[in-house]
Amino acid sequence: MRKLKFFLAGAMLAVCAVFGGGAIPAAAEAPQYYLGGMTAGFSLSANGVEIVAFKEVGAEAGSGCPAAEAGMQTGDLIVAVDGIHTRTIGELGDALARSGGKETQFLVRRGTQSLQILLTPLKDKKDGKYKIGILIRDTLSGIGTVTYVEKGSGRFGALGHAVCDDKSPELSLADATVYRCSIVGVTRGERGRAGELKGLLLNDAPIADADKVCETGLYGNFDGGYDFSGVPTVEAAPISQATIGKAVIYSTIDGIAPQEYEIAIAKVDAGNKSNKNFVIKVTDEELLRETGGIVQGMSGSPILQNGKLIGAVTHVFLNDPTRGYGIGIEKMLGN
Repeated sequence: MRKLKFFLAGAMLAVCAVFGGGAIPAAAEAPQYYLGGMTAGFSLSANGVEIVAFKEVGAEAGSGCPAAEAGMQTGDLIVAVDGIHTRTIGELGDALARSGGKETQFLVRRGTQSLQILLTPLKDKKDGKYKIGILIRDTLSGIGTVTYVEKGSGRFGALGHAVCDDKSPELSLADATVYRCSIVGVTRGERGRAGELKGLLLNDAPIADADKVCETGLYGNFDGGYDFSGVPTVEAAPISQATIGKAVIYSTIDGIAPQEYEIAIAKVDAGNKSNKNFVIKVTDEELLRETGGIVQGMSGSPILQNGKLIGAVTHVFLNDPTRGYGIGIEKMLGN
């Protein structure tokens, strides 16, 4: 686990042992980060099967929903059936077929809790398959913005906020692939309705793999063959160096190339426990014209002030899309 170190000029000095001569070595060089702003598509395997809704099963003995009746909830992640790890929709189907309609034990993860739930699958009279009355998914996908890539290691950070909702804050990834994404359209943000970027995954080859997701974003490693030759590098600065006033963000709202847009930092709150360390306001006329301000998909857009990386865009104000929140970069670095 790497920890960000902020070096102050002159903080590390060596004194010559011979009076009157000798050079003083320069301060250690600060870590460098490739500047993000590129939009990426994320395809995440949740290491289980997530319940997204319930549906009654029409069985010969009558309709019912065994999952709901047994106490399962939307957002629950089914991770094992009768002690056998269940990662995909197909594996869950195989487990239900093996049950033969007998009482079966399910291991469910609900947030940070692990629950053992017993229920009996019903045989659907239409197709003869055993079911428990759930609509499910085994992957999460979407688009977001890469914030930085550490020079040398290729370690990246993106999004700046949790991938999933409050019901599944501790999502554990089995496989997570990151693809280049081209933005092909924008739904402008309006008061009371968040806008969004519309992207097309260029999934001929992944550009990175993710291995960690937490409340501050998605993390992993870029492929060694990714071309960073035209990508600028920056140093990072702590929240303590951020000030109210002018700043910029880097975002991609068309195609694959990030652009610089002007913003203003309206508030700095280093101690905010919800990772809302900045309140920002979009002032760039072009960005306001094209998107209305901050839209979904821009999460992770790096925030720079005085040429240094200080944070990332995370949320938009629903009642004012020109304003939003940002997270301090030191909360992302080192993951």
